[in-house]
Amino acid sequence: MDVFSRYAPFIQEFIYRNNWESLRAIQAAAGDCIFNTDQNVLLSASTAAGKTEAAFFPILTELYENPPSSVGCLYIAPLKALINDQFIRLNDLCEEGEIPVWHWHGDVSSSHKRKLLKKPSGILQITPESLEALMLHKHGEIVKLFGDLRFVVIDEIHSMLRGDRGGQTLCLVERLSRMAGVNPRRVGLSATIGDPEAAGRFLSAGTGRGTVIPKIETKGVTWRLSMEHFFQTDPQADDSTAVTHLPPGADPGMEYIFDHTRGRKCLVFSNSREECEAVTSTLRQYCEVKHEPDRFMIHHGNLSVSYRESAEEAMKDEDQAVTTCTTATLELGIDIGRLERAFQIDAPFTVSAFLQRMGRTGRRGAPPEMWFVMREEHGEARDMLPETVPWKLLQGAALVQLYLEERWVEPPREGKLPYSLLYHQTMSTLASCGEMTPAELASRVLTLAYFSRITKDDYKVLLQHLIETDHIQWTEGGGLIVGLAGEKITNSFKFYAVFQENEEYSVRWDSQELGTIVKPPPVGDRIAIAGRTWVVEEVDVKHHQVYCSPIKGRVPAYFGDVAGDIHTHILERMRQVLREDKEYFYLLKNAKARLLTARRQARAAGMDRNYLVPLGGKMYCLFPWLGSYAFLALERFLRLRCAKRAGLRGFNSVRPYYIQFTIDAAPEEFFEILREEIEKPLDPMELLYPKEVPVFDKYDDLLPEELVRKGFAYGVLDVEEMKKRVREISRL
Repeated sequence: MDVFSRYAPFIQEFIYRNNWESLRAIQAAAGDCIFNTDQNVLLSASTAAGKTEAAFFPILTELYENPPSSVGCLYIAPLKALINDQFIRLNDLCEEGEIPVWHWHGDVSSSHKRKLLKKPSGILQITPESLEALMLHKHGEIVKLFGDLRFVVIDEIHSMLRGDRGGQTLCLVERLSRMAGVNPRRVGLSATIGDPEAAGRFLSAGTGRGTVIPKIETKGVTWRLSMEHFFQTDPQADDSTAVTHLPPGADPGMEYIFDHTRGRKCLVFSNSREECEAVTSTLRQYCEVKHEPDRFMIHHGNLSVSYRESAEEAMKDEDQAVTTCTTATLELGIDIGRLERAFQIDAPFTVSAFLQRMGRTGRRGAPPEMWFVMREEHGEARDMLPETVPWKLLQGAALVQLYLEERWVEPPREGKLPYSLLYHQTMSTLASCGEMTPAELASRVLTLAYFSRITKDDYKVLLQHLIETDHIQWTEGGGLIVGLAGEKITNSFKFYAVFQENEEYSVRWDSQELGTIVKPPPVGDRIAIAGRTWVVEEVDVKHHQVYCSPIKGRVPAYFGDVAGDIHTHILERMRQVLREDKEYFYLLKNAKARLLTARRQARAAGMDRNYLVPLGGKMYCLFPWLGSYAFLALERFLRLRCAKRAGLRGFNSVRPYYIQFTIDAAPEEFFEILREEIEKPLDPMELLYPKEVPVFDKYDDLLPEELVRKGFAYGVLDVEEMKKRVREISRL
């Protein structure tokens, strides 16, 4: 029987009604895997390929033919907006099959949640954080809610493969399954999986099942891709490029975006919330200067729900030609209508982000379209070589070339020692389940698949520290419960999330909530949020409230630090961009001219051939072409192992691009020192500074210092990648 014939009648009717002439390749493959195996399934296909329907058509058929006595399918997504979007998409379809669809997160009404608790059924859509809260506060309802759970669908699974949030999701599903006495099949969905086999192992951890990864034949896709470069003041790299009059403080790159979004529905991606605010403010100034109505919206994680939803609704409206300036919040698969064009300011950190952002366009028959806008300040005559390299231009070209040439996307990040998450899951388990002995606690937490690399001795160290700091405490009966210090952590809504958060203040204007900021300025100072500038009228430190009113002008915004995680393969391809003579079809005039200049400068300085380049006198620059965590290991290796012998001083690192320093030793002697030191035994713990406690993940500051140090040395620093590169450098 073919897959279509196997679908439930209401799904077949849905397909007829939508005039689908045949199933897409991914739908046929998914149906075959879900209907004809009992394995987990990983579905990877391009954005808008129909992954959601591919997974849910056979799942809904199974639930329709054999209705579960509880929630039958748990759908986990990284964003509330994505859940809201999928809720609307699934509700109409499921209504015909009489399969309820529920959603559960902070913006969902209590009455909707009570109905689910009263009669669990159908599909439940939820974020990892809301699932954590549900298991913490509704522990007694878990068996009733999930006692007949058949499937767990994890959407946008690529977004969870490189951090603790994905680990939290796996831990929650495994804990839930044990408590409810079920072993549901897992279905992962993504448009950008770099290493399907590794992602499949991640998905199936703890299930006792394998993961089926169907190979899906897809037609070639035409891209509309361009990359242009702008200095923020004239002249431009190609001095024949005309630039019109700019508003004060603006730059030609912003004018370029303004002109090419007019009359179109577009997204403008930035790599930080601060930049997103600045870009929105500048583009709105253009509207004022040119006497045009404001056509720019803003969308990022620190804005209030009302602002984000306003942008989403405006983008869905086919009659509005608006542009939304955004960060990663609109990178994932929310349906916001037919977008004509995406702009990317500077280069994103990953190939995955590039593909996801470009994939927001090109739906409904049109090709995906991305315009990169690379910006750079003019260098000064006294600037040294590394400061004159157009790093973002190289990075953008490297991202594109890696996918075009190799179809390469970042693999999952493996090898972590997730002590921060271990603390979190320990506290969550105790808070939800109540008193238990250390052995019982270890049997519930330490046996979770995500913690397989953590030893029993490490867990004893953690528990002893938590007892000493009153995060957990002994009972008279010899059991463990959450202590007074621990209750302050677990009772906060911030406990549900495992990603790092800054201390935030809510920003209000009259009755409107604008969003949140960190580090509020004094009264009378200006802040930037929601794409506008405001003057601070009052700061309520006790209640974390900032009251303000609108004002003209511009000011930088600050929402907290966002570190970029760049893979070594991207840095290596950046080096190749500098070394080769190849022309890239997507480079426009300025970008082409800027790259040509950069290549000439690199060759003249020997940067294309050498890792170590002299800058004059005893000053040198090391270009290691290493990813973020290997670069970090190299910095420490040079400082702690080589600095004294080679007379290294005056370190200036611009991660992960270059390290600048002075050397007393001659270059040949420096290389000899590298060769000798890298061949000596090197324990990653030796790359920590004395008494250093490198807090890296959210709960690291609550851990015993020895575990924080160990987790950083063995789970963060990429020592093996660093050693391989040092051997290569020292051979030259």
